[in-house]
Amino acid sequence: MKNLILTICLILSFSAIAFAQSTGGVDMATELRSSGKIYVVVAVIAVIFIGIAIYLFSIDNRLKKIEKQKR
Repeated sequence: MKNLILTICLILSFSAIAFAQSTGGVDMATELRSSGKIYVVVAVIAVIFIGIAIYLFSIDNRLKKIEKQKR
């Protein structure tokens, strides 16, 4: 299960890098970059993603404990 999650994360990160290299500029992103607020946006998204990942891992651990008790 951990290998699957790691593989999915790697695939998503590689695809994000590929999309990040486009030459067309987005006005909103340019404005956020120039004012330095893009780092806040990236940090908030990273915190949300990490929170969801921790939540999913904790649910997985709880389910493993329940499955062991049922045996």
